[in-house]
Amino acid sequence: MDPPRCVVVSSIIASFVPFLLLVSSSVVIPASAGGGGGGSSNGTAAPFRSAEVLLRFQRIKARLARTRDAAVKTIQACSPDGDVIDCVPTHLQPAFEHPKLRGRKPEREPAERPRSSSGHAVDAHDRDDDDEALPQVWRRSGESCPEGTIPVRRTTEADVLRASSVGRFGMKARGGGGGFARRDSTGGGHEHAVGYVSGGQFYGAKASLNVWPAQVASPAEFSLSQIWVISGAFGNDLNTIEAGWQVSPQLYGDNNPRFFTYWTLVLTNFLTIMKVESKANAVQDDAYRETGCYNLHCSGFVQTSSRVAIGAAISPISSYGGRQFDVTVLIWKDPRQGHWWLQLGSGALVGYWPSSLFTHLGARADMVQFGGEVVNARPAGAPHTPTQMGSGRFPGEGYARAAYFRNVQVVDWDNSLVPAAGLRLLADRPGCYDIAGGSGGAWGTYFYYGGPGRNARCP
Repeated sequence: MDPPRCVVVSSIIASFVPFLLLVSSSVVIPASAGGGGGGSSNGTAAPFRSAEVLLRFQRIKARLARTRDAAVKTIQACSPDGDVIDCVPTHLQPAFEHPKLRGRKPEREPAERPRSSSGHAVDAHDRDDDDEALPQVWRRSGESCPEGTIPVRRTTEADVLRASSVGRFGMKARGGGGGFARRDSTGGGHEHAVGYVSGGQFYGAKASLNVWPAQVASPAEFSLSQIWVISGAFGNDLNTIEAGWQVSPQLYGDNNPRFFTYWTLVLTNFLTIMKVESKANAVQDDAYRETGCYNLHCSGFVQTSSRVAIGAAISPISSYGGRQFDVTVLIWKDPRQGHWWLQLGSGALVGYWPSSLFTHLGARADMVQFGGEVVNARPAGAPHTPTQMGSGRFPGEGYARAAYFRNVQVVDWDNSLVPAAGLRLLADRPGCYDIAGGSGGAWGTYFYYGGPGRNARCP
């Protein structure tokens, strides 16, 4: 079968095809997007509830328009996921709107990669092709972005309006501790099954995780599998860097597993916040402030790859009792420049989080986590959500049936990859989502994790 034909337009043509709603000055949105309470449960529309929310929405529209108009090539209607990919010059990507990055260009690739336990460092001859490291649906047509540009999955107004509020577009739902993984993470509807190491100094993490079409029961919920690199105090002064795959109907409008990145800086000291972040990227709630986002939805993460689209669908994926497809993710701190780089496979670089974005992670991480997270949006007393974690099967079912992380490693002070010694396993609600691990053989340190959500042990 021939690959699907794409519609490719130049930036000149694209500039004359604006989104009608994005340029409308009189906007009506769901009441829930107003961020001011009283959202209609039947989905009816209502005007913006405050001038502040309207201003936030206008800023988002303007940012989306700048990215769209900067594209030198647009790839449309290429794949069943419906994504539109804009090829944006690297120096015009959203990252460089951050006050600390404005006017800059992407850094050169690090001269030194983390070394394996054998002392071998990855070089250009060892690197995977990006398509092999992370096969994505949009690449099936054979179209690609030219060198000097990055592929940006186009964000539409519909994507913005699905968010719980305009102010939190592109951010995780706020729960206990801000919705982040933690060792006592049973609050806020966020439930985890993770392996973690803490109490040391960590400069990165690496693992291979298989990708599944996790079933998500509600648009307000998500299911993800990822690596967390963490520093600071939970719920108070927290920095995180995260990457993996997720299914999030609210963020993407579908149920495809997609490659994602996330970062955040959470602080409760207002004076400190004003020194380290821009108001344009912040959400304020009394003394609480948070900045950061998924993918490229705010300025911060600097993408360097011209072949990987962050937020795009992954294919092929694993099937129950069938072939397994996993993705190898490495996050590490470059010892020379200090930035946190994201790598796929054995050497395909995606980009980096500048160290200047963070407080604690500017130096190192003090905790690394691997595993799954879901949001259970059901009210207290209601039956548990049937949203799946991983494959939707418990760890005991093993290979080709349960989700896994294998070759779980951390980067030490000497820029060496070493096994995650003393990996502790934690499941918030084992009857819903569980975890079980081991070590040895070609898989090194590994674990299986996940579950179906609602079942006889998780009513």
